[in-house]
Amino acid sequence: MVTNPVIRIIEPVLALGFIIHIIYSGYITLQNQTRRPIHFKLLNRRKSSTWPSRNMFILGGVILIFLVIHLADFYWKVRFGEISLVPGTEMEDLYSLVSEKFIALWWLDLIYVIGAVFLGLHLSHGFWSAFHTLGWNNDTWMKRLQWIGYILAVIIGAGFATIPLYFLITYN
Repeated sequence: MVTNPVIRIIEPVLALGFIIHIIYSGYITLQNQTRRPIHFKLLNRRKSSTWPSRNMFILGGVILIFLVIHLADFYWKVRFGEISLVPGTEMEDLYSLVSEKFIALWWLDLIYVIGAVFLGLHLSHGFWSAFHTLGWNNDTWMKRLQWIGYILAVIIGAGFATIPLYFLITYN
């Protein structure tokens, strides 16, 4: 991935997208909190909303902390040459970097698995909620979008958890 020119182009676009997402979600959260000075009296919030929907801002904050840990652990070292090269090639040895960290630091595996779970929870609400925020919702499509969001959340969350779980199960 380090030498792929497409990744070099998409990387800053993705970073800009994250920054815009963080700023916009903060703006929406503040708007929602300030627009209603007298809150609804809810007897049982579990019936009217899911846990991720009530805690999106908190989940996003935890994911941001996880992202900073990930960038410090891997991205920074790859981009600024702190890892060794594979002898005889121009390619960085990313497998050694990842495996050494995940084998030596079992708690880092847990942080990554927890980060993946929180990402899945965040996406489970965020996917269909984005369509709702943009006004692209109706009775027919909302349930479908919710199910698509849940499926994508499980696939993406499980995908991100696979590597740390492999090292946690295999070497600890």
